[in-house]
Amino acid sequence: MTKHFRALAAMAAALLAMAVAARAEPSADPRVADIVRAGKLRVGLHLPQFVKDPATGEIHGHGTGTVIVQIAKAFADHVGVKLELVGHPSPPVLVECLKAAACDIGFLGYVPGRTADVGFAPPHIMVPFTFMVPANSTIKVVGDADKAGIKIAAVRSHASTIALGKFIKQAETVGVEIPDEAFELLKAGRADAWASPRPPLLEYAPKLAGARVLDDRYGENLQAIAVPKDRSTRLGYVTEWVEAAKTSGLIQRAIEKAGERGIEVAPVEILTGSTPTR
Repeated sequence: MTKHFRALAAMAAALLAMAVAARAEPSADPRVADIVRAGKLRVGLHLPQFVKDPATGEIHGHGTGTVIVQIAKAFADHVGVKLELVGHPSPPVLVECLKAAACDIGFLGYVPGRTADVGFAPPHIMVPFTFMVPANSTIKVVGDADKAGIKIAAVRSHASTIALGKFIKQAETVGVEIPDEAFELLKAGRADAWASPRPPLLEYAPKLAGARVLDDRYGENLQAIAVPKDRSTRLGYVTEWVEAAKTSGLIQRAIEKAGERGIEVAPVEILTGSTPTR
């Protein structure tokens, strides 16, 4: 056996050992025993969190879904089973999947009204709602925008616009149908600010010289893992894992790897009713 061949053999053996070590053993925790017996974790997603490969039908994360799929894979590895992504056209359809126990967990926006149908772990990621303003704007923080005479462009019926309606008392909302229209109003000086989730604002900002996206927020979209309502022990297991994943930096690393700007790890105190600031 040549020295070169021995080196290659040793490297292959080392890689094999690493692969075996990395393969998680199935969890012995009784709270996920049914999932371990099935050998797979059925994770529900909804549009627009994913796209499907038209040729293979394989599901891939899209937008915030690029972060979500990484988190789902990490959780499946923790349980010690394979990951199976299940796509749905809308959040209500995903809720029905959970209620029918056709999904083991699902990634949903945290909405208090949904707690009657599903159990939620603590939110793990947050998409802030904030403003983009032009270069000469005197608006420095979100509170500055709520003044008489200020016009705020916003997409009609969007979650960020609904939250805006609860936030402003004096400013005027100028409703539009799509983000491009809101940007054009701001660019033309017919709006003083554009209210939206932070990610699209960060995409549009370079197109308007000197435009700024504010650092603070007036609201947020919270993403959380949901489980069937009658699976309280499973919810406890998921909750423990989410809290550990946030503390360990796993969620932050998933955000960074996805390269999705404007998404943050959800603060621990996010559901305590404290006033949004960051």
